[in-house]
Amino acid sequence: MSKFLNIQNHLIAGEINELILDVKEALSKGVNADEILNTGLIGTMDIVGEKMQSGEMFIPEVLMAAHGMKAAVEILKPKLSCDKIGSAGKLVIGTVKGDLHDIGKNLVMLMMESAGFQVIDLGVDVPAETFLKAVEENDADILALSALLTTTMPMMQKTVELVKEKGLNKKAKIIVGGAPVSQGFADKIGADGFAPDAGAASKLARSLVAAEQTGC
Repeated sequence: MSKFLNIQNHLIAGEINELILDVKEALSKGVNADEILNTGLIGTMDIVGEKMQSGEMFIPEVLMAAHGMKAAVEILKPKLSCDKIGSAGKLVIGTVKGDLHDIGKNLVMLMMESAGFQVIDLGVDVPAETFLKAVEENDADILALSALLTTTMPMMQKTVELVKEKGLNKKAKIIVGGAPVSQGFADKIGADGFAPDAGAASKLARSLVAAEQTGC
């Protein structure tokens, strides 16, 4: 990571202009674009997620870092081999029916994109059937459900049940999150995982996809 110390520092600080200059400088010195993405950027966003979990960074700072990540990726895109963007897998995300909250969902979405996922954002107030259709049409690897109201948590359960009835859970792993959601609730409804924040959600999604790919 020492090679990317400037990139790391400016990304964590949300200093987007300086970050872009760092990325361009690394490219001009012949550093491989894939390495800049995976080690310099995605590796640093892992640190951002850890700092968020520990309380060292707060939502506005994490959002700035995520926006910086997206700006840096735009510089790298023409030089990336194959299709590295979205190479972690496809992820469908949305806030369940009856719930209009999206701040947490949007932060998770940004962290997922930063982790290399191709994200299909369904927005808020999403019926179970819409989630089901999106998972099927996009051949999704992960389905991420968000709820902030206790009254909408049953919609999570309904969505999980529908996905399993269709057998789509054989590939698509289901993760849930939101203020009233817990690991116990995730276990109760049969979700594959629970994440208390955006950083944890990113790690969880990648671990689930990796386990599926290796057959663990």
